[in-house]
Amino acid sequence: MGFINDAKANNAGADARKARERGQQVLVYKFIEANSNSKLTAPMLGMGEQIQAVEAEGWALANMAAAEGKAFTGERVALVCLFRRTA
Repeated sequence: MGFINDAKANNAGADARKARERGQQVLVYKFIEANSNSKLTAPMLGMGEQIQAVEAEGWALANMAAAEGKAFTGERVALVCLFRRTA
């Protein structure tokens, strides 16, 4: 998956675990795609793995929205995901 995407997935999983331990029932998380050319039809690198890391901590993806914006290095796609506790 790559060092950066692995780190992002690990961070997302850790954040999801902490939210679960605090007793949260809803988690809203923003994922930013690493790919610098978001205009192509292609897999969103690392996004699935990050969502899986959150779901592995007892959350289910309920809603998702996408947005494009300029970052320091160019256009990026962000997914804003709403997760709900599964247990």
